[in-house]
Amino acid sequence: MRVLSKSKILAFRQCAKRLWLEIHHPELREESADTEARFEVGNQIGDIARRLFDPAGKGVLIDLKRDGFETAFARSAELLKSSQPIFEAGFSSDDALAFADIMLPTKKVGQSGWRMIEVKSSTSVKDYHRDDIAIQSFIAKSAGVPLVSVALAHIDNAWVYPGDEKYQGLLKENDVTDEAFGRSKEVKEWIADAQTTANKRSEPAIKTGRHCNAPYPCGFLNYCQQQEPQAKYPVAWLPRIQTKALKALIDDKGVIDLRKVPDELLNERQLRVKAHTLSGKPFFDANGAASSLAGYKLPGYFMDFETIQFAIPIWKGTRPYQQIPFQFSMHRLAPAGKVDHLSFLDLSGNDPSSQFAEALIGACGEKGPIFVYNAGFETARLNELAERFPRLKNSLLAIIARVVDLLRVAEKNYYHPSQKGSWSLKKVLPPIAPDLNYDKLDGVQDGGMAMDAFLEAISPLTTEPRKKEIAVQLLAYCRLDTTALLRLWQFFVGPQNSRP
Repeated sequence: MRVLSKSKILAFRQCAKRLWLEIHHPELREESADTEARFEVGNQIGDIARRLFDPAGKGVLIDLKRDGFETAFARSAELLKSSQPIFEAGFSSDDALAFADIMLPTKKVGQSGWRMIEVKSSTSVKDYHRDDIAIQSFIAKSAGVPLVSVALAHIDNAWVYPGDEKYQGLLKENDVTDEAFGRSKEVKEWIADAQTTANKRSEPAIKTGRHCNAPYPCGFLNYCQQQEPQAKYPVAWLPRIQTKALKALIDDKGVIDLRKVPDELLNERQLRVKAHTLSGKPFFDANGAASSLAGYKLPGYFMDFETIQFAIPIWKGTRPYQQIPFQFSMHRLAPAGKVDHLSFLDLSGNDPSSQFAEALIGACGEKGPIFVYNAGFETARLNELAERFPRLKNSLLAIIARVVDLLRVAEKNYYHPSQKGSWSLKKVLPPIAPDLNYDKLDGVQDGGMAMDAFLEAISPLTTEPRKKEIAVQLLAYCRLDTTALLRLWQFFVGPQNSRP
């Protein structure tokens, strides 16, 4: 019998086929950049948690990579006889093993024991976290650890960083002792079933579905999809699949092609996607688009932001995972047709928020519509800035009042089969303005790459020449976004109403 790690048991909880592949064909796994980034955030949170739960610095960290499993287990067992905090302590029973984020010595009714805390980078306790701690505590108790209580700690995204490396309050602790201890029978069954799956000679016959991305994207998804028949027109292209009847058709009856989805199960937008996907012809209500924008007189502004977020805030007055704008691009179209461009970019490494807000207020002028794509994002950032900087609040709220969302115009009046059910700007733009190609940009071609570039630029290890190169790339990327908005507006209002 092989000894399964907690992560393997959790993989089984997501999908038995995932567990089998992780054991027998790990080379087929393809981890995404998002998965790698999540691991890195987890490491950062772990470092902070050790400081918060062991302010005196008396704890001991078990280094599995350095010591290996055998030494890690032996050292953990020895330390569990002491009264020092232990980080990444390892436990092993006959058929399972686990490593705990934090073990703190405690006493209950005069008897010594241990308090286990698992630290999560999310902003709330999820159901799969409860599975996690139930497995963790079961393995620890099976290994003979005198476990008194267990808790889940997660990030409090309402907490505001006071600065000076003071992170007290970043984590919110939730005691789950009774629940975790009460699931021992359940966990024992999971482990037994996972062992059965692990020892099978062939992979389980499980189709891909919603479970492939819940609770985490599975690195074997591409492999599994290649084993299945591929639909010419996938039902996944239908936007917002929410009704029970449609979900049942897809999940329970296994319908994968749009051609087999009855029209009566679809709403207006889904019907449009189906009809124009199958016909190969675009949909464009030119009169409707022009009419929806007819009331907005020039000058017109075309605005886009780039933001960065940190699980652990680095700037005073900001919250965990708060989107902090560090860049904007603004095109201004005058009544006579002249187009001007303004931009802002702060790569100093200091909080860019105040300077960003002031520059934006200056760039927006006093009147005229401000066109964006997916207004919820920009307006949320503006509202946050207004709350942080009361002296700028009225000006920022005035900008919000002028915002016009071109996404809503596109969703109602335009669809091209190449969009494949998506109305993202990068899906809508190509058939309308094929000359505006993000793939031709140097270095930064999407929002994720912009975040990575920003982090590289503010790193103290980045040279000045490289920093200048990044600045050029970021400015070009953001400028293309607002050029795209201008071209989209010109297409929607029609040649008789647009300006050169």
